[in-house]
Amino acid sequence: MTKPPTVDVKLMLRERVDLFMRVGEIAPAVEQTAAACIASLRAGGTVWTCGNGGSAAEAQHFAAELVGRYKRERDALRAVCLSDNVATLTSVSNDYQYADVFARQVQGMAKRGDVLLAFSTSGNSENILRAALAARTVGVTVIGLTGAGGGKLAATSDIVISVPDQDTPLIQEVHLAVVHVLCDLIETAFASAPGGR
Repeated sequence: MTKPPTVDVKLMLRERVDLFMRVGEIAPAVEQTAAACIASLRAGGTVWTCGNGGSAAEAQHFAAELVGRYKRERDALRAVCLSDNVATLTSVSNDYQYADVFARQVQGMAKRGDVLLAFSTSGNSENILRAALAARTVGVTVIGLTGAGGGKLAATSDIVISVPDQDTPLIQEVHLAVVHVLCDLIETAFASAPGGR
């Protein structure tokens, strides 16, 4: 019987700690993103999110925290994850192509002054790039959440939150932390306002 490879759990955890120690450089972009979301929501806009796989889960998580609540009582905020509607995803994939699943929704629903958070660890996912381009066309502020270098998404984003690493799971772990920080900043702005607005 073959012995399973030895896994150095301490090393795995240390890699994560080391990465989190290096992400201070993205703080200004996170602050800019929070400010863009707050301004849009106060003006009656919508925060849209999209991603694939684990990034889709993070996009869903962010939208859910804004509609529900993160830590504090306040009014619900307008946030929609573009990967939530299975009927739309499958119809666009079937009638057009999967690369258009998010862009088509942006074209049909987003409006000038809205914000799109586009999650792609590589920054090169075609459906994310098309969503970003569609958003720019209609006057939506695009936030690219990516890994080191930002990929092609960096060039089509107004603000780039680029985690300084190439490892997908590690990037996603930092993206989750960013999601929580954004929720805290946004919620603080609305929870402290009269009537939660």
